[in-house]
Amino acid sequence: MVPIVARKVPLVDLGDGTALLTDRYELTMLQAALRSGTAGRRAIFEVFARHLPAGRRYGVVAGIGRLLDAIEAFRFDAAELEFLTSNDIVDEPTAHWLEEYRFSGNVWGYAEGDCYFPDSPILVVEGTFGEAVLLETLALSILNHDCAIASAASRMVQAAQGRPLIEMGSRRTHERAAVAAARAAYIAGFTTTSNLEAGRRHGVPTAGTSAHSFTLLHDGERHAFEAQLASLGHGTTLLVDTYDVERAVRTAVELAGPSLGAVRIDSGDLGVMARRVRDQLDALGARDTRIVVTGDLDEFGIAALAATPVDGYGVGTSLVTGSGAPTASLVYKLVARSDGPEPGAPMRPVAKRSTGKPSRGGRKTAVRRVDGHGVAYAETVSTGQLVPGPRDRLLQVPLVRDGKVIGREALREARERHARAVAELPTTAIQLSRGEPAIPTEFINGGPRP
Repeated sequence: MVPIVARKVPLVDLGDGTALLTDRYELTMLQAALRSGTAGRRAIFEVFARHLPAGRRYGVVAGIGRLLDAIEAFRFDAAELEFLTSNDIVDEPTAHWLEEYRFSGNVWGYAEGDCYFPDSPILVVEGTFGEAVLLETLALSILNHDCAIASAASRMVQAAQGRPLIEMGSRRTHERAAVAAARAAYIAGFTTTSNLEAGRRHGVPTAGTSAHSFTLLHDGERHAFEAQLASLGHGTTLLVDTYDVERAVRTAVELAGPSLGAVRIDSGDLGVMARRVRDQLDALGARDTRIVVTGDLDEFGIAALAATPVDGYGVGTSLVTGSGAPTASLVYKLVARSDGPEPGAPMRPVAKRSTGKPSRGGRKTAVRRVDGHGVAYAETVSTGQLVPGPRDRLLQVPLVRDGKVIGREALREARERHARAVAELPTTAIQLSRGEPAIPTEFINGGPRP
């Protein structure tokens, strides 16, 4: 498949705001806090996962760039305020407050593409309670989806062992989720996507050739192949399992010769078929023609094909549904707040004591501990200021300062970071068998630690 790199366009579409992409209770809390005089108290919220999906060894941070765009567009316009007041969702004083809403606080987070573990403080939001609580649903909606997709995609990339993967799940999810999924998969190492909006909006390389309907449209397989080769050239990928695979491969090579780019197999026992097709291609002189397989693949199916002559994979349903874990189970919890609205008022830690859902109070910082061989061995989280060792990495970076986005970066940087982050983990991280997180999370309460 020949990738087509789309022209890059601005990532932010200001035609639609993001203010109502939230739950009603965010606004009811705001209204009550305004009435009690506590909405102006300084507050710190953190996003973290209490655990990884069963059997996963690490998670992948994705969606940070999309979240920054969404925070920038978080405004309440006249029509939205009319909806809120006319439906008795908020009262007039709250509507007036919302009319002037601009997030003016600070946000720190793990850089996009990095790995995370249970209780990693992957996002820290600081502002007044009123302005920070409104971002809860928006942040979780974006990060839970994108982190889940990227985490599944990363496992698939590792299972592929360097062979390219194309994301092709647009028809298996919501049309907007498909765009976000393609972006997250690319960060995690997928080579291309079939989704054109992901190419236009995010600059993800796109690829695609034809489906079975194209072959069925023509009077015969030969006519379909001739039409595709005439349009796309001999480097294209021909779908060979509409009728009889052996006959289709023979026809494809007769028409394109040894310069045929690839053939795609979408059904049957993919391992057995790939071996047969490879032998046939080699016997016909098409030794450089690649074999691409598709058809309900996940990381386990990809790993099972490791010893077969497959050159690339197309993944759809499993990718866009997180391969069984469609959410990263991230939560957004208040961990500290002041006693008054004054800027210099001291902050006190707060925490839930709910059975099964406790939280840890205090604003956290995190360091990835790395040994002399360049291998990570722990995630250290502290309510104090951590002092990293010479090989350790501070994990949180500034994303928003005084309401202004400062952490935006090119998608390729997140993609490169992810490759480095996975390479830094112990070898157990890429095992697909069930097991504990690749590195433990250790907590330190207060005080610096070298």
